[in-house]
Amino acid sequence: MADPADALSGRRIGVPESRQLDLFADMLERRGATIMRCPLVDIRDAPDPAPIRAWIDDVIEHGLDDMIWLTGEGVRRLRAFTADDRPARRQRFWQALAAARTITRGPKPVRELKADGIAVDLPATAPTTAGVIDTLSDQDLAGHRVGVQRYGTDPNMPLMQALAAHDAIALPVAPYVYADQADNAAVATFIAAIVAGELDAVAFTSSPQVRRLFKVARRDMRETELAAALARCGVAAVGPLVAETLTAHGVAVDLMPESNYFMKPLVRRLEAYFAQRRTPTA
Repeated sequence: MADPADALSGRRIGVPESRQLDLFADMLERRGATIMRCPLVDIRDAPDPAPIRAWIDDVIEHGLDDMIWLTGEGVRRLRAFTADDRPARRQRFWQALAAARTITRGPKPVRELKADGIAVDLPATAPTTAGVIDTLSDQDLAGHRVGVQRYGTDPNMPLMQALAAHDAIALPVAPYVYADQADNAAVATFIAAIVAGELDAVAFTSSPQVRRLFKVARRDMRETELAAALARCGVAAVGPLVAETLTAHGVAVDLMPESNYFMKPLVRRLEAYFAQRRTPTA
């Protein structure tokens, strides 16, 4: 078995870039890995701010009984959205959020909310929508005003249906959207490298990356080739939600952090994975 400290030396790792992944790529490169980057998705402010403004007005006026946070990005975007509001108004909004029972899907919103002085009351049993639904299964939500920060523009019907079954009043907000960033040619080049066996691993850190990659592969009629090639190299997922998305596309996940679904634990798992393998890709 190789020394984990040197395990990434000479390894070629594909990193589908998105927000905050420069740090991830830098950590891998400092450990000797060669990084192939491909910007697959971009996160942008919602194109129409009116629904977000109306949601904030409603929260200030009527408050919430519960607030479900699905992503750290959602916390950041709402923080930025209210940054230019009058101080008194901004304070009333965040006080209303702090007064609600706080429910989180995973560790990223927990970390972001901590910066705003908001403690978590009900963490999900697993960092997935199913985990949130399970956490709420024994809660009395009848008549509760429940804010739901959406994951991009995904309507998340399973969660909406679960809240409806509890007779809750669901109040969703979508403070950001996902948009394709890379042109198809750049993504096609990335797919070609995977299919040609030029990468030792591909490390996915969000579900939109997976969907974008297979969308372009489907367009180029290389979806089957891509799935087969990913089966021959190491596939890393930052957390269960990404792993579920990969599985839904027929891709087995080789490694994932055991509990802390962040970049540093993912790097450590990659080191452990390659410590058990001898020869990098030529």
